[in-house]
Amino acid sequence: MSTAITREVCGFPTHVVHVGCGVRRALFIHCTLGHTGTWTRVQAALLEKLAMTAFDRPGHGKSAGWSGEGGALGLHDLTTRIAAALIDKRADVIGHSYGATVALRLAMERPGMVRSVTLIEPPLFALAAGTAAHEAHMSAMAGFGAALAAGDREAAARVFQTAMNPDAPWSSLSDRARTRLADQIERIAEERGVTMDDAPGLTMPDRIEALSLPVLLIEGSASPPIVHAVHEALAARLPQARRVMVAGAGHMSPLTHPEGVAGEIAAFLKV
Repeated sequence: MSTAITREVCGFPTHVVHVGCGVRRALFIHCTLGHTGTWTRVQAALLEKLAMTAFDRPGHGKSAGWSGEGGALGLHDLTTRIAAALIDKRADVIGHSYGATVALRLAMERPGMVRSVTLIEPPLFALAAGTAAHEAHMSAMAGFGAALAAGDREAAARVFQTAMNPDAPWSSLSDRARTRLADQIERIAEERGVTMDDAPGLTMPDRIEALSLPVLLIEGSASPPIVHAVHEALAARLPQARRVMVAGAGHMSPLTHPEGVAGEIAAFLKV
């Protein structure tokens, strides 16, 4: 079964895709600058195991653009409401990057709807504050804001790519990929209130510790040190965490190593 439709979800025009024929339900939440297609090859390995829903986040893919209302927290609130509305029965929730911060929030605030949560490199960088990895990341991103303020989208995109995807340097990207990243780089800036400052308060004392459901942490072996520092902090605070690494993968593992990601999800869910 496969359906795709753009419809109103929580009053917001949202593109929603349903695939798979399993009895067990799963919701997939993509990364920034991604879309439902980011999950295509991961889901291909799970079609007989799970009934899967994915959606284009506000400002992404075929969903409507975001108005900017409420700033970074407003965007996270809206995305979380949409995600919750797409769970019609208890589901396993899988999130990648920013999408993983939404998945974590769902598990915290709506535990009756979430059976388990899989977090693929959530950029909750506040968790790594005070570490050498955090210092290195801040240094790597130092020119990002100035480049955007100067209107130099390409320079901002180059800074971001270097900081988050060292396994895929700017020079290795096609002209099309560079242009696409530069054209959408404002999305990264819009979300820094979440990624850098944790506007939803997900890392506040006792919130993570209160999760009483299974959590899978997936990271790539070639991801930047900040990712590993965040996962180390999460694993130390989560009561039921399982931490796994996809060999050779970087931050974009659902695209570059979909079989490995799908295999870890299937093993975790025992499907």
